Amino acid sequence: MDRTSARDKTSARDRTSAPDAWEELVTSALLGTARRTPPGIEPGPEAPVALLDAAAVETVRRRAGLRPARAVQRPQPAPEEPRPSLPAAAARRLAMLLTDRPGTGGGGRRGTAPDLMELLPQWLAAANTHGYAAPPQLLPALLDAARGRTDLRPAALAFAGSRATWLARLNPDWRFALRATPGGGAALPPAQDTAGIRLLWEEGLFAERVALLAAIRAREPAAARELLATTWATERAEDRLMFLDSLRTGLGPDDEPFLEQALADRSRNVRATAAELLSALPDSALAARMAVRAAACVAVDRTQDTPTIVVEAPHECDAGMERDGVVPKAPSGRGERSWWFGQLVEAAPLGGWPGRLGGRTPAEIVALPVADDWRNELHAAWCRAAVRQRDAGWARALLGTPAAPEAGGPGAVSLAERAKLLGTLGSAERAEWVAGFIATHGLSEAFQLLGVCGVPWAAPLGRAVVDALNIARDAGSYPWSFSGVMGLAERCLDPAEAGRLEGLMAVPDEGEDASPGAGGYWAEAFQRLVTTLRLRAAMAEELEGT
Repeated sequence: MDRTSARDKTSARDRTSAPDAWEELVTSALLGTARRTPPGIEPGPEAPVALLDAAAVETVRRRAGLRPARAVQRPQPAPEEPRPSLPAAAARRLAMLLTDRPGTGGGGRRGTAPDLMELLPQWLAAANTHGYAAPPQLLPALLDAARGRTDLRPAALAFAGSRATWLARLNPDWRFALRATPGGGAALPPAQDTAGIRLLWEEGLFAERVALLAAIRAREPAAARELLATTWATERAEDRLMFLDSLRTGLGPDDEPFLEQALADRSRNVRATAAELLSALPDSALAARMAVRAAACVAVDRTQDTPTIVVEAPHECDAGMERDGVVPKAPSGRGERSWWFGQLVEAAPLGGWPGRLGGRTPAEIVALPVADDWRNELHAAWCRAAVRQRDAGWARALLGTPAAPEAGGPGAVSLAERAKLLGTLGSAERAEWVAGFIATHGLSEAFQLLGVCGVPWAAPLGRAVVDALNIARDAGSYPWSFSGVMGLAERCLDPAEAGRLEGLMAVPDEGEDASPGAGGYWAEAFQRLVTTLRLRAAMAEELEGT
């Protein structure tokens, strides 16, 4: 098909509106010209070329063919930025990070070059810690990056500051910035403006009201609860649920009367959330009621040679249990009695169990045998309770020692449970436990556990990861199975470890059982690791202004 013919056909499209023509072309390109051709293009083998020609014409028209319009009022100037500017080297680094795009390496192989986009979250966190302002000329690229990655948005918007919402009002592609900013970027009334607060609470948009409640709750929990109580009875169920959830911030005993009232709410979701919040208050009346119910289900049988926990799950879910947040209908495939039992134990204060089970410590209780296959159910409920009540003592008991033959300890039923339990421990203790786990069990199940450890990794954890990677390399396998851990190491290993890793950058001698070429791939992976660590060290120095 010659170009003249293509122009003739695309000229017919000029008579259609540009937006419609472009949408037609995009739709045809997505479906394929074999299934659909835009108006003015004949079906057949030449249709793809004609489609591309038409797209080229439309692209030029979209760029240059704007119709004159009436002048609009110029936007207000962007707000002043009080924060200090980035050091010049750090600004250049940010521009480099924002320019990098996934998949530019070609062939899907990463080679030895660092993945710059993966370093952007860490760079933003460090820049926010220093309190720098984003360079104005990089704000569009920063917002584009945050548009494509939701995980990047909180740090990116914090770094962009109020100018992000100013820009977002001018570009629909950046509306997420308005949704993510409390009050859609609008200023909230100051604390002393009680009339303004009252007016916004009663007449504001939902997002503005949520933002207002969260802001007041953060600085004065009682005032937020009292504000919520003024309109609670007239709120919609879905709004009551969102407002109630805001009470997690600053939750305390003073919230109990309000939450007790919410237990009688018409909405089951509101009742469940109120019950969950009350169960996180160990001295609440609901926690006491749940403790009595749970204690009636669990006892120690001392008639056997070894004291054994026996479980008698509830036979019904009565009205009182339902009012206290117990969901009566079990999920598909789950027995009702075990479902009710798990909810009771999960909501009961953990501090009451030692007194009910012979004065034993949490570790001694967890070590007791459990009769009739109730062990997993009971321990899983204690795991959830430990996470909800942030009880480090019970979390340690349920995790057990990292070197235990049964991976993860006696009570952890899944990697997800273990990761949540680790979250209740301090950063150093968490890193030490995961390091011990890796030393015993290797890296195959460690990825999720590594994700809850603080960055940069503590020295023992970093050594454990590197040693395990080195062992995997010596075993002669390919590094693909450890690509996730290797990626984490690039982002989380202390940059000071780079020097210690230089010996792993060389291609090792290939053993008889080694996979062909595996040594070269491992050398490449370690070169990328060292290069990335050095880059992170340079980034930190640039942000320091040194």
